[in-house]
Amino acid sequence: MPRQKFWVNNTEAVLVIMSILIVIGTINVFSASFVLAGTQFHNPYYFLTRHLISLTVGITALVFTIKVDYRRWRGGVPLLFAVTLIALVLVLIVGVEVNGSKRWLNLVVMQFQPSELAKLVSILMAAAYLGPRIDKKLEIRVFTTPMFMLLVLSALIELQPDLGTAALVFGIPLILHVLAGLEWKWLGILIVPVVLIIIGLTILQPYRLERMKAWIDPWPYQQNQGYQTVQSMSAIGSGGFFGVGLGEGTGKYSYLPEAHTDFAFAIFCQENGYLGAIFLIFLLSLLTFYGGKIANQVQDGFGKMIVSGVLILIVGQSVANIAMVSGILPVVGVPLPFISYGGTSLIINMVGIGLLVNVGQYAAKHPKQVTTEDAVPIRTRLRLVKK
Repeated sequence: MPRQKFWVNNTEAVLVIMSILIVIGTINVFSASFVLAGTQFHNPYYFLTRHLISLTVGITALVFTIKVDYRRWRGGVPLLFAVTLIALVLVLIVGVEVNGSKRWLNLVVMQFQPSELAKLVSILMAAAYLGPRIDKKLEIRVFTTPMFMLLVLSALIELQPDLGTAALVFGIPLILHVLAGLEWKWLGILIVPVVLIIIGLTILQPYRLERMKAWIDPWPYQQNQGYQTVQSMSAIGSGGFFGVGLGEGTGKYSYLPEAHTDFAFAIFCQENGYLGAIFLIFLLSLLTFYGGKIANQVQDGFGKMIVSGVLILIVGQSVANIAMVSGILPVVGVPLPFISYGGTSLIINMVGIGLLVNVGQYAAKHPKQVTTEDAVPIRTRLRLVKK
């Protein structure tokens, strides 16, 4: 008797898990935002409505990326880079400023965040360079034109300022280089100046240095830089094992800033408890597992790098956000994919999943055909030829 499965294949698993995360996120966005929406906009459904608009756009983009052969994206990388570059320049000139940062372009229907697009474009740029080199077994280099171009994007994002996202835009391609076979000596040579730059940027911006101090010990700073961390940990702890109940969390009543965006996980834990948090982490683990299976199944370098990059983007941000909200990492402004409120982030993550699914579907339809000759090591074949 064949074993029963929850899903037909790995790509279906990824889509189902993403759908569950989106449902959870939509409920959490409303629960975490209706108080702020009611007091600030006199409409408790203000953020939920915009979230649903973004979700509609995201579903359309998801279907599009699933249908279009992922290999066609390689030729469009230069155009995507140009659009992202222009958008990042425009946001510094005419962008919407919130809390001292210019990160959004007003598109009337919704606000667009170019730095979120830059995350996905950075993956495609790295994949377009690394893919052919992996296929041809060429040396992987890091001091290249694509990495310089990504450094330019990261610098523009840092000017917003947004050091967390800038680090992702440059850091994810760097990780992909390592996965592709970059020699550790080159990584060491590159990491030293990058770390020095990050330290320098932290020292030059006093609020970042204060955040670091508050991260090490938030309690002496609980009235200023450590306020979010203290309130976040208090919200998580007050939820207990089962939570206080959906909609009953008190953190959103002006106690926890950014309760529906960067700190949405804290409200989720308060209302759903440790049990809900464990379930959410379990879903992210499943996404990693099935995404990893797709990556192992892919035979071409470009597709493998896309899948790996999307997984690092979504799972990496998830780990960083949960660690930040829990006080393990300093506050860096990284959202929790599919759970935090943020239209552009939601759309880009869904596009990323669409690319991952498209690569997985192609890999399933075109598995590598291993012949007897292919199974024989190259050195053995040479000896046979000599004989």
